Amino acid sequence: MTVSTEGLLAEATELAQAAGSLTLDWFRRSGLEIESKVDGSEVTDADRAAERFVREEVKRRHPNHVVLGEEEGGSFDSGNLTWVVDPIDGTRGFVRGVPLYTTLLAVIDDSGPLVGVIYVPALNSTVSAARDMGCWHDGQRCAVSGKRTLDGALVNTSSFDTFSDGALLALKASKALMKTWGDAFGYYMVATGQAEAMIDPVCSPWDLAPMPVILQEAGGTFTDINGGKTLDLSGGPDSISGVASNGYLHEELIAIMGSL
Repeated sequence: MTVSTEGLLAEATELAQAAGSLTLDWFRRSGLEIESKVDGSEVTDADRAAERFVREEVKRRHPNHVVLGEEEGGSFDSGNLTWVVDPIDGTRGFVRGVPLYTTLLAVIDDSGPLVGVIYVPALNSTVSAARDMGCWHDGQRCAVSGKRTLDGALVNTSSFDTFSDGALLALKASKALMKTWGDAFGYYMVATGQAEAMIDPVCSPWDLAPMPVILQEAGGTFTDINGGKTLDLSGGPDSISGVASNGYLHEELIAIMGSL
């Protein structure tokens, strides 16, 4: 059965919200068990339960579709739609009671990200988009900011530790406001016009899969730190990078990230 883009957007939004709501059962729970994965990142039962929910729902609804997730892996299947899920983006914040973690879900076709969803469970707030259908924030059309200078622009990152010294100094010299409202919440802020840019020099495919379509449909720009517009989602952890902006500041930000 063929599913329309509109139908996929509705389903992806529904599943991201339901999976994210599951994580609230563990959020700020005393005695939460935290494990360390091989790459040093943290994982909890909440991560696993939320991803398992999405996998089971996609399999039930669309047996021919495939799923790639942070916790259980997977791969792309050319010719079939692939759902990419990050059940808790920002687990380090989640386990410390920070309410800005997100649940991410994207649907990918042979042309790239078709649908993208960022859900913030603790705020019960959603940013979602689909190709040629616009970007939506809690049911209202949203768009990036119109600021045209880095001086005073809000530039977020998950961690400035991943910046080269040259890039960090160049960004500071630009007089941008440098904050670490990081992980997917930074992209949420750019898409809704609350920030001008979000930069992640080191990321994994499931961290960024929703972002190209969300930023494009919000009127902004998304590339890797070298300015490449094609996001390679086939790699493993820490294999890609992302720069999201309102578009006006993008070339300047790419030049800064290339500073030595």
